[in-house]
Order: sequence, then structure tokens, then C-alpha cells
Amino acid sequence: MDNSAAFTNITKNMDIVFALMVVGIIVMFIIPLPTMLLDMLLAANITFSMVVILVSIYTTEPLDLSVFPSLLLFATLFRLGLNVSTTRLILGQGYAGEIILSFGDFVVGGNYVVGLIIFLILVIIQLVVITKGAERVAEVAARFTLDAMPGKQMSIDADLNAGIIDEHEAKREREKIRQEADFYGAMDGASKFVKGDAIAGIIITFINIIAGLVIGMLQQNMGFAQAAETYILLTVGDGLVSQIPALLISTATGMVVTRAASDNNMGNEMTEQLLKQPKALFIAAAVLMILGFVPGLPTLPFLVLAVFIATMGYLIIRTAEIETPREKAKQKKPELSSEEKQEMKEREIKQLIKVDKLEIEVGYNLISLVLPEQGGDFLDRVANIRKQIAMDLGIILPPVRIVDNLQLQPNTYKIKLQGVEISEYQLFADKYLAMDPGDTFEDIEGIDTEEPAFGTPAIWIEAEQRERAEMANYTVVDPGSVMATHLTEIIKSHAYELLGREEVKKLIDNVKEENQAVVDELIPDLMNLGEIQKILQNLLWENIPIKNLVLILETLADHAGRTKDQTILTEYVRQGLSRQISNQFTDEANNLNVFTIDPQKEEKLANSLEQSDQGNYLSLQPAEAQNLINNIVQQAKQLLEQGKEPILLTSPMIRRPIKEMVHRTFSDLTVLSFNELESDVELQVQGVVK
Repeated sequence: MDNSAAFTNITKNMDIVFALMVVGIIVMFIIPLPTMLLDMLLAANITFSMVVILVSIYTTEPLDLSVFPSLLLFATLFRLGLNVSTTRLILGQGYAGEIILSFGDFVVGGNYVVGLIIFLILVIIQLVVITKGAERVAEVAARFTLDAMPGKQMSIDADLNAGIIDEHEAKREREKIRQEADFYGAMDGASKFVKGDAIAGIIITFINIIAGLVIGMLQQNMGFAQAAETYILLTVGDGLVSQIPALLISTATGMVVTRAASDNNMGNEMTEQLLKQPKALFIAAAVLMILGFVPGLPTLPFLVLAVFIATMGYLIIRTAEIETPREKAKQKKPELSSEEKQEMKEREIKQLIKVDKLEIEVGYNLISLVLPEQGGDFLDRVANIRKQIAMDLGIILPPVRIVDNLQLQPNTYKIKLQGVEISEYQLFADKYLAMDPGDTFEDIEGIDTEEPAFGTPAIWIEAEQRERAEMANYTVVDPGSVMATHLTEIIKSHAYELLGREEVKKLIDNVKEENQAVVDELIPDLMNLGEIQKILQNLLWENIPIKNLVLILETLADHAGRTKDQTILTEYVRQGLSRQISNQFTDEANNLNVFTIDPQKEEKLANSLEQSDQGNYLSLQPAEAQNLINNIVQQAKQLLEQGKEPILLTSPMIRRPIKEMVHRTFSDLTVLSFNELESDVELQVQGVVK
């Protein structure tokens, strides 16, 4: 096995290696270590700290080191394990390896007083300056990151609704936001590890000094000076060996939490930003030159630095003079060929003729309801509407395009379907809509209007009148909710028009993931995509959800081999959905309030059926047809006045033709057939059309 293969095997099993390392650290607290192994671990601790701080320098954004909070815990535990091991050797043997001895003897010159002072200075720098600052930055970063999460999520939803990004990219962006919140929240707590480590270092050092003096004088029969030189020197060396890696780790912590996302590492960014203004360098050089000639100050250091900084400023200016023409040449747009110009014009024309399935145009005063930057939450509401429509009707809505139109009245918005306006309403962004449910006991002054979704009378009131109106039993809603409700009802009533072939293909692809057999049986041998789309549109046209797409496709597969008539196939599907339809229209007691057509009249209507390319229709004289429509509408309105949903129950043969004939006059009428109802439904006949 070559070296690369061995390294690959090791990296694949790093979880085992890491687990063994953690267990090894725990063992260090219990079992004494030989001095040679301790020297290797102390050197490894210094190396590990250097690698961490160097990686922090080259990190371009904080999430590149998302494991850093756990890394801090591991590093702290490792250093504490080493402290326990070195303490055991120092107090037990008076010797803790060559590294600690070298730090105590060579680094501080064998003077334990100097070493103790240096140790205290390092601890103060780490604890008071770096750790305290990093802790505060982490706390503020965590707070602001959590506060910014809703705005970032709304921005992602806005891009998704506008079609700028797809579902997969939106999912990645949301995951990144979640990771940022988790990271800064963890860093807020993990910075306490560094602070606790510094405090523990001070306590351990002073315990070692006191214990060492006691052991040296009482057990080893040393004098105070000899005991102090032996044990304090080793303790200071141990403290320095521990605090230098701790200082590096705490500095890396500060770098990570203060790091803003960028394309460059910290070194390149600092160089670019600090040396961006050569004038500042020339001024600094002049000041250093003046200081160099001040009596009493050394001349040479200031003059050398002045020349160095002035030279850097000059080189920066020269580099800019050379690079600027190159940058301009790069930025200069190349001359397009005639073919490229023609292609660009064609793309512009295609963009102009592109028609969005669903579009909302808003006037100037309503922009604040849409833009998250101005506190608007309508984009978030649109995302919720899409989810709700998917749950209620079983369709995937295309993105809703929202644009501002300065040609509209400032308080007006329009809803367009396939590029054609289907509804318009005047909305006041700074007011509330108050509706009278019928039991209010006080008149409220306002601007008279009608609620756009259901046409109920309402008034626009000022914000300060809201509480008073609610106390008077008015139903009060904010303008964003008014527009969202209006859009929802428009979508529900025109869902069949929004279901294109692309949307049908996505739905079928979703079904195919777990029910491939029924899709393969039906498509393309029995039906094509367009024929299935027509069936689904027929269902949505009569407000029948298509959530149970598997059952719909199975029913079509059962009957499509016998007939291609889409009207007949739709009726078969409705019969297959009988449980769903029965549950949709019955009340909690399983009662269904309906009115019917006189049997003799129904038989006459069945005999008048004729077939055309568009399906079956009732061949009636105009006066007879109008009389029938009037009688049906009259019965339906009587049910509405009683607070009941108007439902006409007919035979399967004439169900669809009756619905199509009455739809233009009374679109809210539901027409069901006997075959679409479960046997346990209790019919409550409220009237008969004579």
C-alpha cells in the first residue's frame, strides 16, 4: 500500500482517532506520564495552537471553521490534562521534562521572579485584553446574527418567489443562515472556555508554587531559597509552556469572531486596505522624520522607518499608475460583432414578450408592504400562500412576480393572470380595514369600501382607531393581510389556469419517485401529459383538490383504455374520489344539505343531451334554458340565506352540463352526482327545482 492510500485510510477513520485522543486526554488526568511522552505532548500542544491560528488567518469566512467552538473545548481539555500531568511530576519528582526545564531556565534566564512576572503579564494580556474582547464580540455577533435571521429568510423567499433562485439554492441559503446562527451562538458560549482556561492557569500556578515550597522545605529538607529556585522555576516554566499555546488559541478565537466574510484571507485584506491610501504613508513618513531630529530621541530608527514607509507609498503610487490602464482595458467592453448584437436584441425581445403566469403590480405607496427593507412582509406571506395552496389543492404554484408600476394610482394594486388584469383594488398602507360581522354596536368613521376577496362592506380606519373598532366587535385586518387574502382567493378560483404542463410534469415526477408502476402504465401508452392536464384542470375548475394524485392516475389507468372522452374520464375520477368529495362537502354529522331537480325534468334534460367536440351539452330552447337557470339560482340563494353551501345533486349524466350552463350566472354553485357520494352520507334535501 502506498503512502497516499495509507493517508486516505487514516482520514476515513478520523472519528476513531479523535475518540481515542479524547479518551487519552481523560487518561492523562489519572495516570502519570513519562517525561519523554510529556515533552512530545507539550510540543504537540504548541504545534496545534500554531496551526489553529494560521488556519484562522487564512480563513475567508467564519463558517469555514464551523468546528471552531468544539475545537476550543478540545484544546482547553488538552491543556488542562497537560497541566495535571506536569503538576504531578513537578511536585512528585521535582522534574517535568526538558521542555518545561528549558522554558524555566533558558527563556527566563533561570530567574524565577522574572519568569513569574512574565507569566502574569501573559495571563493578563490573554484574560483582560484578548479573551474579554473576543467574548464581547462573540456575544454581540450572536445577538445580531439571530436578529437578522428573519430578514435574511424573507430575502431568500423573495428571490425564490421572483424566480431568481430555485428551491435547491434557497434550501442551501437557509441552511447557511441556520449554520451561522448555530456557529455564533456556540462561539458565544465557547469563548467562556478560553476565559476559564486562563483563570485555571493562574490558580494552578499558585497552587503549584505553594505546594512546591511546602514539599521542598518539609519533605525534602530544602531551604526556602533552594525550594523556591527548584519548584517555582519549574512551575513558571510549566505556566509559560501552557499559556503561550493558550494565548495563540485565544488570539485565533478573536480573529474568527471578528472576521467578516470575504473572498480574500486576512493577510491580503489587511495589506490591501491599510496600504490603500499612499497619502497616509507619506504623512506618517514626514512625522517619523521630524521625530528623528527631536533632541534626545534616537535618530537612526525613526529615519530608517521614515525612508521605508515613504518608499512603500511611492511603490504603491507607481503600481497604481501601471495597473489603472490595464484595469481600464479589462473593463472596456469589447466591440460586439453583428451576430452578437443581433442575438442580444433577440434576447431583449424575448424578455419583452415573456408573460408571467401570476403577477402583482403595486403602486408607489404600497411598495413598503412588499420590500423587507422597509418592514414589509408580503413576500413572506406569498411564500406561505404557496405552501397553503399546495396543502389545500395539491398543486405547485409558479413563482409570483411582484413589480412596482409608477403608472398606477399610488394606493392601487393589480393582479394579473397570464399577463391579463383580472382584479384591481385600492389599498391604504397606513390604515386598517374594518369589517362589520353583523353584531357591532358602534359606528366607526372611515373610508367606505368593499373587502376585495369576498365583496363584504368595510371601511378603512386610522391606526389609532384599531383598538376602538375591535372593542366594538369589528373584524380589523392589516393591509398586508387584505392583499394576501385577495391573492389567495384569486389563486383558488383560477387554480385550473395556473396548472400548466410544466407543473403537471413536476407533480407526476413526484409521484413517480414512489409509484412508478402507475405512471409507466398510464404514460405514454394510454394518455399523454396534455390529456392528464385537462383532467386535472377539470377537477380544479370545480374546486376539487388533486392532492390524491396517485388515486387519480390509477383511476385514469383503469378507464383510459375504454374511452378518450375527457369529460367522461373526469366523471370516473370524481367517482374514484368519492370519499374525498363526500368528506369535503358534508358537515361534522356527515349530513349533506342539497337541492335536486324534479325527476321528470331531469329525465327530459338527459334526453336533450347532445355531443360536440367540446363535450356533452344540453340542447334547450333559450327561454327554457334561462328558466331552468333562474330556478336553480333561486334555490341556491335560498340555501345561502340559510347559511348553507348551495349544492345541487343530479344524475351523473347531466352533472357536468348543468354546472357549465349555470356557471356564468352563479359560479359558486356546487354540482354533485349520486355516484360521487359515499353510501353513509345522510342527504338533507332542502328543495326541488320544478
